[in-house]
Amino acid sequence: MRSFSPPISLAGSQLRETRHVCAFFNNDEDEYRILLPFIKDGLESGDKAVHVLNPEQRLDHLQRLTGAGIDPAVAEQRGQLELRTNTEVYLPNGRFDQDRMLEVFEHLASGNAKGGFPLSRICCRMDWAVEDRSHVDDVIEFESRVNDVWLRHDDAVICTYHLGRFGGDAVIDIMRTHPMVIIGGILQQNPFFVPPDEFLREFRHRRTGRSNSAAAT
Repeated sequence: MRSFSPPISLAGSQLRETRHVCAFFNNDEDEYRILLPFIKDGLESGDKAVHVLNPEQRLDHLQRLTGAGIDPAVAEQRGQLELRTNTEVYLPNGRFDQDRMLEVFEHLASGNAKGGFPLSRICCRMDWAVEDRSHVDDVIEFESRVNDVWLRHDDAVICTYHLGRFGGDAVIDIMRTHPMVIIGGILQQNPFFVPPDEFLREFRHRRTGRSNSAAAT
């Protein structure tokens, strides 16, 4: 449950009560330049680190952690660092289930995660979603719904999107589902955020319209 822990430094600013962030990057170098200080600070503060990666990203990720002065083997051994692949987390059996994912993140949240850590700092690489248009739509809908989970917890959740992989319409909707955004390397309150009830009503209407149009052709 929420305890309103101290602010967390990230990307030239601070995360306070609102901690669900979409972060847009052009490449891996930009992403790690922003995330590594945040990750290191969290481990040194005693927070749990959960990193959801592309399957082929693990070795490079471990090397970057080590280069930042982090011993990932020690952190994993004591249960403070948890590395998972995005296919394992989001697409077991090849499908994305929004309701199941809400339960997964509730389980990872502070107060529920193993080890008694004060809070979790969760970083999720979202490249997998572009493999299927329905995945993109489901992820956008899920990103709005999951705000209800993070309102109940102090965890910092960073969803990273590489701009070259997502279309403009998807980027706009992704921004509208996150109360905080990193763009141009700077964290800021997101002026485009739309509360879940309002966004989901609009988005589901648009999604139904696309499906009906496709069925008619």
